[in-house]
Amino acid sequence: MVAIGFETKVNRLESIVEQIGEAVLATTETIDKLGDRMDNLGVQMEEQGKQIQQQGYQILALCDAVQTLAETQDDSLQKLSQLTQTLDRLMTMIQGSED
Repeated sequence: MVAIGFETKVNRLESIVEQIGEAVLATTETIDKLGDRMDNLGVQMEEQGKQIQQQGYQILALCDAVQTLAETQDDSLQKLSQLTQTLDRLMTMIQGSED
């Protein structure tokens, strides 16, 4: 009877150890999968960071282009104003010579 009780306890212990082993394996697999997902997220974040940086460069280039355009337009307006004044003087001179 003592042998049966001891054998039952050993069987229970074996069963418990087996369950613990299975739980450890399942936990290890879960941690591995989680690690892979974390790695993937890290790669995605790095790529998004690069895209954001590239967009920042594009925005800076666009700002420079807009500033250059505004300066060019200001120059053109000044030249147009000078041309208009010159044409006004010419028209005044032409009208004065007709009289």
